[in-house]
Amino acid sequence: MTVNEDLARQRATTYLDDAATTMAALRTACLDDILAAAHVLVASFRADGALLICGNGGSAADAQHLATEFVSTLTLAHTRPAMRAIALTTDSSALTAIANDFGVERMFARQVEALGRPGDVLMAISTSGNSANVLAAAAAARAGGLHVIALTGASGGSLGPEADVAIRVPSTETGHIQECHLAIEQLIALLAERELYPDPT
Repeated sequence: MTVNEDLARQRATTYLDDAATTMAALRTACLDDILAAAHVLVASFRADGALLICGNGGSAADAQHLATEFVSTLTLAHTRPAMRAIALTTDSSALTAIANDFGVERMFARQVEALGRPGDVLMAISTSGNSANVLAAAAAARAGGLHVIALTGASGGSLGPEADVAIRVPSTETGHIQECHLAIEQLIALLAERELYPDPT
């Protein structure tokens, strides 16, 4: 089977153009919320708080990625102390036990109840804003005195109203929402890191 190169090029061009348009719209629509989210996170870190992160599928991978950026470092050109961040998506024993004992909807909420403390931050990632287990985690966080930052698509779903700060990517296309989520996560990490550990230069 041969690839129709002209059609593939057209699809690729359209996709990349749409991605660039969405990213440009993100700056206008979400910058204030991104700055607010960074402020919430910095305040928590300054009070010896921690960041808990959850999501499903690609958002689960985002949770791991972001936690690693805080625990390790964004760049070796700007090393600083480790920062307390936990992806609630990585412990297969806990995830499967909780899903088996309490149902999949509780797989993140139960960990929030165990690991979260008042003043900590939960970052809840859901492109639709309607993932049942992410919603349950946000509810557990609020009940436990944690702050909630939500990353969603344009509508915010049911998650947006439950968050202290909801960053709603102005798109309904899952792929483009996820691309923007990654950029948002990297930016929040950069803002928090440089506020807490300024570049000496």
